[in-house]
Amino acid sequence: MTKRALITGITGQDGSYLAELLLAHGYEVVGMVRRTSTINFERIAHIQERLVLTQGDMLDQTSLSGIIREHRPTEVYNLAAQSFVPSSWPQPVFTGEATALGVTRLLDAVRAVDPDIRFYQASSSEMFGKVHETPQRESTPFYPRSPYGVAKVYGHWITINYRESYGLHATSGILFNHESPRRGLEFVTRKVSHAVARIKKGLDKELKLGNIEARRDWGFAGDYVRAMWLMLQQSEPCDFVIATGEQHTVRELCEVAFGHVGLDWQKFVKSDPTLIRPAEVELLVGDASLAKQKLGWAPTVGFKELIGMMVDSDLERLGR
Repeated sequence: MTKRALITGITGQDGSYLAELLLAHGYEVVGMVRRTSTINFERIAHIQERLVLTQGDMLDQTSLSGIIREHRPTEVYNLAAQSFVPSSWPQPVFTGEATALGVTRLLDAVRAVDPDIRFYQASSSEMFGKVHETPQRESTPFYPRSPYGVAKVYGHWITINYRESYGLHATSGILFNHESPRRGLEFVTRKVSHAVARIKKGLDKELKLGNIEARRDWGFAGDYVRAMWLMLQQSEPCDFVIATGEQHTVRELCEVAFGHVGLDWQKFVKSDPTLIRPAEVELLVGDASLAKQKLGWAPTVGFKELIGMMVDSDLERLGR
């Protein structure tokens, strides 16, 4: 029987890579998109004719139940969220509605329509926040430092609760930072790669950043969606940390990105205190040992290769 997957947030970075992967595995792929005045299909344009797109909203229980009932997916991947951390301070209520309560609405739709559906929840390393141990693993306590992180903790625990309360095959992937040429311009990795390309082309003269000493565990989004799929192929649901196990500062990110085009980052990067978060997360680095052991998963793209890939892509975009 052909498997059918529903992806919320299909027009995002992860949604586009996951859709490609599932199509390659022979799935029918249904993508949920939120009705807005401008829907950006750029990331899925190359596969759009192979997808079934349907309108729904994480704030609307009726639409979610209707999509599950109409399309009867065998797997649901919940990637939809207000996912930009800095925006969660000026928009805390919307972030909670979409990123936290939206998970409950979707889980309850699955429970009510077909509890045999396998469910994936996109949890986040931002849940660890003010870290209690390094590296962070599945058993590390959460201490979120943003409304986004708090909302993700709720989504994570409600997924566990529905698994334990109703016997759902519901799994959370605690994904550390994962990037690609498809990353939005508001995220620091793409902000840097885009700026490098523009500076190299003579279109800009500087790049403003906040805390360049923040340390993160950055991997390639294409590797991380493979982990999502592997989680739902397991006989029993289990939560997994997905990470490279390496940490790099934003300063190193700049060094690698500017160095990729033969430029000295220190000549172009300027500090902007207004870009520093109200509550900063200084260090995130994950231990993906459980994923390696149970899923056979490991990252294939290294940090320098990833950043080079992003810079090259932005140079190519500007060339076009």
